[in-house]
Amino acid sequence: MSSETDVKNIINKYPYIVEVAKRLRETKLKVLNDLSSYIDKTIKSVEAKGGNAYLAKDSQEARRIVGELVGENKKIVFSKTNASLEIRLRDYLQEKNNEAWETDLGEFLLQLTGGWPAHIVTPALGLTRREVGKILNRIDKSINEESSIVEMVAAARKFLISKFLEADVGITGANSISGDTGSIVLVENEGNIRMDTVLPRMHIAIVGVDKIVPTLRDAIDEAIVQAAYAGSFPPTYINVTSGPSATEDIEQIRISPSIGPEKFNIILLDNGRTAANKNPDVREALLCIKCGRCYFSCPIYRVLGKDWVSTKSPYNGPMGVMWNYIVNQDPLPASYCIHSGGCKEVCPMEINIPAIIQYIKAVGARNLK
Repeated sequence: MSSETDVKNIINKYPYIVEVAKRLRETKLKVLNDLSSYIDKTIKSVEAKGGNAYLAKDSQEARRIVGELVGENKKIVFSKTNASLEIRLRDYLQEKNNEAWETDLGEFLLQLTGGWPAHIVTPALGLTRREVGKILNRIDKSINEESSIVEMVAAARKFLISKFLEADVGITGANSISGDTGSIVLVENEGNIRMDTVLPRMHIAIVGVDKIVPTLRDAIDEAIVQAAYAGSFPPTYINVTSGPSATEDIEQIRISPSIGPEKFNIILLDNGRTAANKNPDVREALLCIKCGRCYFSCPIYRVLGKDWVSTKSPYNGPMGVMWNYIVNQDPLPASYCIHSGGCKEVCPMEINIPAIIQYIKAVGARNLK
């Protein structure tokens, strides 16, 4: 995990990122002020490029839609997608006799252990090298506690590449989605997302409606800001996907599919987001770009780590308090907050996180009466 010093160094080296972040905040507020219209526009934009778009009101509906698209006895590869973890999608698809693998290295390690993310960006943050050696011994007996990190990464790469080549379906999230083009933008360093999106014949993206921005330029802006404030800038890859694969190489006639996926599906996930947008005490939480910068500004997270939110949620730290309330209606994590205020100071979207947590605390207190 990159340190706060790394983030400050990035901002100092690329000062324009601060202005991009300020512009992004205003852009995202514009969408929240007319969210239903932007959802409709995004769906039409996806369909105009040959994709299919669905609006899922909750976890159950999202799982049902994906289950109908995928079917049974398929091989599935996941990139790191908080939205799919939010709705417990991998477990659901495995129950339908599908083979499903996480391909982000951190999420892959957690899948092998049955654990849940310690951090929004670096999910396997709490695992030591020796622990990882024991875990990877399950898939490669040549790896053990004494193996080097280079050897461990190579073993995981070898195993996962075989899964990419066999996969029928690739499932991703998105860092952002543009309303005008229906394009999803994904930021990564490992390269697994690129393979998830182009090797299988079907690509499914699960995107919270809070990730909608007006234009493709805005979507790229969100990717830039998220990467910078996560401490990884420039990212190794920024991927843009706009519909299924296509070609115009023969007489300039557009034919789809081409070499890549023949089907592109987007599930726009509500799951409490619209309700949160209507609540003035909570709606600012929807500006969160999930960079994870607030985690290490928080003394409670530094003490409790992933056990702060113990429901196998992908959301932890100060932002996790807000997001577990939005998607799970769970006010309990807020009760641990001591309001140091550091989360507000470091948030690139200038979200008043302490005020939102204070509101959630009050809700929890009323529920106890």
